[in-house]
Amino acid sequence: QVQLVESGGGLVQPGGSLRLSCAASGSIISIGVMYWYRQAPGKERELVASITGGAFTNYVDSVKGRFAISRDDAKKTVYLKMNSLKPEDTAVYYCNANVQTNYGGNQHNYWGQGTQVTVSS
Repeated sequence: QVQLVESGGGLVQPGGSLRLSCAASGSIISIGVMYWYRQAPGKERELVASITGGAFTNYVDSVKGRFAISRDDAKKTVYLKMNSLKPEDTAVYYCNANVQTNYGGNQHNYWGQGTQVTVSS
């Protein structure tokens, strides 16, 4: 099986920065697209950023210019650097990835357990 474990969340003041990490472990052959989602109280889960195996990135408009997604395939880890944080960025942030676990098999989608980010003065 595959586990995704997020870390790096916490309480930060408006304008501050955080870096989230998500490490994948288990029987992994390869990792395809990796994603960061977030879910604020009372709202639907929202795709924040994605990064392909070729390092092509995409962002929701509300975080463009402030957040940066990156990956280290040797460490099987995806990162989300968040700058100029705003109170509306407060949410539980989830890692998601498409992972191949068998040679010649399809990729399967996995979720992490989430990490809380709170932006408040």
